[in-house]
Amino acid sequence: MGAETKPATPFTVEVNRAAVDDYPMSDRADFGDADRGFIAGWDNDQVFNDNGDLIHDGQPLEYIGDDKQAPETVNPSLWRQSQLVRRCGLYKVVDGLYQVRFAVNLTIVDAPDGLVIIDTTTSADLAKAGLELFRRELGNNKPVVAIIYTHTHFDHYAGVKGLVDEADVVSGKIPIVAPGTIESFNKFAIGENVITGNAMSRRMGYTFGLILPQCDCGLVTVGLGSGADNMNIHMTYMPPTDGITKTGEVRNLGGWDFEFLYAPDTEAPEEMHIWIPAIKALTCAENANHSMHNIQTIRGARTRDARNFARYLDETLVRWGDDVEAHHGPHTWPVWGNATVVEFLESQRDMYKFIHDQALRFANQGYTPLEAAEVVRLPEAIGQKWYNRYYHGGLHHNVRAVFHKELGFWDGDPATILPLLPEDHAKRHVDLIGRDKILAEGRNAFDAGDYRWAVQLLHHLVFADPADDEAKNLQADAYEQLGYQQEVPQYRSIFLATAMELRNGVTGAGQVNTDSTDTILAMPIDLLFDYAGVHLVAEKADDVDISVNFSFADTKQDWNMWVRRAVLNARSGRAPDAQLTLTGPKALLAGILLQPGKASAVLDSGKVTYDGDVSTLSRFADIMDVFDPNFNIATP
Repeated sequence: MGAETKPATPFTVEVNRAAVDDYPMSDRADFGDADRGFIAGWDNDQVFNDNGDLIHDGQPLEYIGDDKQAPETVNPSLWRQSQLVRRCGLYKVVDGLYQVRFAVNLTIVDAPDGLVIIDTTTSADLAKAGLELFRRELGNNKPVVAIIYTHTHFDHYAGVKGLVDEADVVSGKIPIVAPGTIESFNKFAIGENVITGNAMSRRMGYTFGLILPQCDCGLVTVGLGSGADNMNIHMTYMPPTDGITKTGEVRNLGGWDFEFLYAPDTEAPEEMHIWIPAIKALTCAENANHSMHNIQTIRGARTRDARNFARYLDETLVRWGDDVEAHHGPHTWPVWGNATVVEFLESQRDMYKFIHDQALRFANQGYTPLEAAEVVRLPEAIGQKWYNRYYHGGLHHNVRAVFHKELGFWDGDPATILPLLPEDHAKRHVDLIGRDKILAEGRNAFDAGDYRWAVQLLHHLVFADPADDEAKNLQADAYEQLGYQQEVPQYRSIFLATAMELRNGVTGAGQVNTDSTDTILAMPIDLLFDYAGVHLVAEKADDVDISVNFSFADTKQDWNMWVRRAVLNARSGRAPDAQLTLTGPKALLAGILLQPGKASAVLDSGKVTYDGDVSTLSRFADIMDVFDPNFNIATP
């Protein structure tokens, strides 16, 4: 943003000043808890990998001091949370349980016979650095004897190869325990992060502020973490080897029993809670956080079931509520003491149940999702708890998400079932009213501090004519002020990122590549063909008739892929009439499937053999799309 950044207007200053009265600012207990058990960190809060790459940089967050008041450009509740989550380093939770805190925690269970790692943070380099810090500070050289993934999101498994050798996992020496069957975990972990990976990555650049500078006019933090980690360095994946498919299953890992509560269709499609009775420690994964979570992520993922959040939290309380002494999560800091943990879990349970029930109460009264979102408010007993505030999810979009989960995409307004495209609607709107009048009204709205209205008015001008710099700059100013006022960090980031791109255009910065090589190579073969299918350019494939056999030598599987009627299908087995048969290792066949234009180089290497008409690959390449990672969002 630099010189383009504008200060907070008097209206924004007043909104943020008044917001202080809405929050329990005198409650400072979290600050003691966030520091409790600290052992050591890194010099200057900077972490480097073995190649000298900077993989965590807390230096830009130094301006967020614990004793500093919120700047005029930051909502005071978000500022307080940012003061807490900027901490990084090694912490003791209880005897036998430690966490290395990045944006995503590396949890290390020091069991009698070895270390059990719960979640592996966002990259192999961060995971390795975290384990090295633990070993150096505690002199603990026990081997890692097991890995546990709490759920299917990449930031909880992507560091695995920084902790264990793949050969030890494949041989069965080191188990990887995860919720669901091995097949379902792979399906959901990989499907979410790869098949929609290009869209998700671009949206993540907005929602997590990855294209913004870290400052009080840009990215403060991401709410559940600092946002100081480089997530693009060495993201890895290993499939689990042991699936938890029912509640009450127990695994003895490192000499201690770990008991699991299976909690599917909650914060992730596959998720589980973990109880370690030897140390009375519990984690509910991301079903219980120091924040309201998302029922529908703005970055893009399947809509979640708010009722299930509540259901499984209550079941956890019934099972272990009398005994638990510490709750640790994959983000932020733990909760200690039986009464405090129980209150925390009960309050989070009731929050999700309230959102679910009240959203559907209004739905049954005929409200649309947006109408309901404007009136549903948490009761004071829930909303005045800091851990129920909006640092990841937001009440407004979560209410709408319950509608989507239970009633589908249509909001119930007949005018929205077959609407005009936004660009067409904008042009007709401008033609009807006139550009100058809309611009004048947009300026009046901005000058009055009515930024939501200003954004919507000016949206017509920007989408009718993306070259209208005067309209774009004014809309950017309105988005910016909206961003400064938000408690939800994702709303803030979206509004500020939009302002930045309206002023400067799409720069291509801030992308997270969730479709890492490791992840693609771990895809079950049916998903590999699904991924290819979403690349098919239908309008180029109307008259195409292609059939190719793929013989995966290393997995000893044969598959046939065919394209007819502008659809790519695949099934196990060979087709006798295929035009081409390819034989080779999965990694190389996957490369040909996903980048057929580069197939000749692979074939020339001799590592893949073929039988049949090799020109089939050229015809296939002609109908496959290449995704632009920098598609427009702020403009059509």
